Parts: sequence; C-alpha cells; structure tokens
Amino acid sequence: MNEIVSNAYLYNLLETNSKFFNSPTFIINDPISIPHQFKKKEDIEISGLLTATIAWGQRISIINNAKNLMLMMDNQPYDFIINADEKELIKFNRFVHRTFNGEDCIYFLIALKHIYNNLGGLENVFTTAFKETGNIFETIVRFREIFFSYPHLERTRKHVSNPTNGSAAKRINMFLRWMVRSDNQGVDFGLWKGIRMSALLCPLDLHTGNVARKLGLITRKQNDRKAVEELMIVLRKFDANDPVKYDFALFGMGVTNQNH
Repeated sequence: MNEIVSNAYLYNLLETNSKFFNSPTFIINDPISIPHQFKKKEDIEISGLLTATIAWGQRISIINNAKNLMLMMDNQPYDFIINADEKELIKFNRFVHRTFNGEDCIYFLIALKHIYNNLGGLENVFTTAFKETGNIFETIVRFREIFFSYPHLERTRKHVSNPTNGSAAKRINMFLRWMVRSDNQGVDFGLWKGIRMSALLCPLDLHTGNVARKLGLITRKQNDRKAVEELMIVLRKFDANDPVKYDFALFGMGVTNQNH
C-alpha cells in the first residue's frame, strides 16, 4: 500500500470511527458522564478534574467512585469546596480509588478551594498558563506548579502527571479535551474558549496507544510524552483544527477490539 493510499485509508478510518463514537451514547459508560450530571460551569470543571484524576483502571470502578465522591460533596462540588471547613473535609479520609487515598483527596479539595477563591478558577489558571506558554504540555507543567504551591504530602504529587519527566499526562489531557473541545455533538463541553482546540493533545493510554501502533500512526513503544508528540504530528495532518477528535476513534476501536 503506497503512502497516498495508506493516508487516505487511515483518514477515512479515523473520520468514520470518530463520527461513530463521538455521540451522546459514548457518555453513558465513560467517566465524562460524571461532569455531564451538572449544569453549572464550576460544577462541571471541578467534577471533571476530580473524575479525570481517578480515571485509571476499570471504567465502571472509576464512574462508581466518582459518583460517590460527588455524593460526599452533596452533588454540589463548587458550593461544597468553597464553603467546606476542616471538619467537613475529615470524612474524605475514607475515600479511596486505587492509590488515590483520603489524604490525596483532601489536598485536592483544599487546592481547588484556593484556586477558585484566589486565582479565578480552573479556567483562568489553565488559560493564563496556555497564553504564556502556547503549549499544552508546558501549560500542564505550569498548572502543576500552581496546584502544588500549598503545603502537601509528597505522595500526592504523583496524581497530577508531570510532562517534564516525560509523562503523556493522559488524565489531564483528557480533562482539557472535555473542557475545551466544542463540536456540537454533545460529548465534550467546549466551555473554555481561551485555549485553541488545535493545540490539544490526545489522551494517550493503553487502548489508544495500541491502536495507534497497529495503524502505524506511532512507532514509539512507550505511551509517553514523545509518543504523544509523534501521534499529534500525524493527527494534525488529518485535521489541523480539531486533531483530538480522533481520540474517539482510537479509544473506541481499542475498547471494542475492532480489526484495524
């Protein structure tokens, strides 16, 4: 198969599968279903970040634990975080999702409270960082510095990936896709207008990485920052304005075990 035919085949395959999976039916069994429970912008942001933070492992476990976390905040995450005192945070000591434990959870709530009270909220922090850096990986690094600028346990830092160390930062990139991407299909929210969709990065995980390699989109064996950068070069050739829409295709084909 020559390069022209190959590229046309890949383009059509990715376009077709992106359109198929990027629909409201995708929401039901995906962690994005948690922020879709809310209407208020701040609730969507906070529930989205917390859900994305614990988004590893089985999806049903992620969704159930995220639902429990929202319930512990009376299903009003913004109001709870803004108004909660130390006594109200104690109950989160019992929250656990894999290695994300109660101490980690409490720090996340405290850091989010500072961000909304003092820094204009998550959108302002991310958008300001992006305007300064023009690069999503560097934006995540800047966010991470701000997020951990309050007293915290060293162990908690691992729950926000560090691209400086070569991480693909899958969960933060997924969260940013949720907040930034807008295509009127009803899945991603498109709430944040200050970050370009063209700059977004594919949330590379086991499924998307395996499919991308089978299709010859990447050659790197590790699912790391360099693999994401390699993948985005190809995806931006197929759609320069909205390259991460192909995340739906790669992930969808991976979880449904389609032949490629």
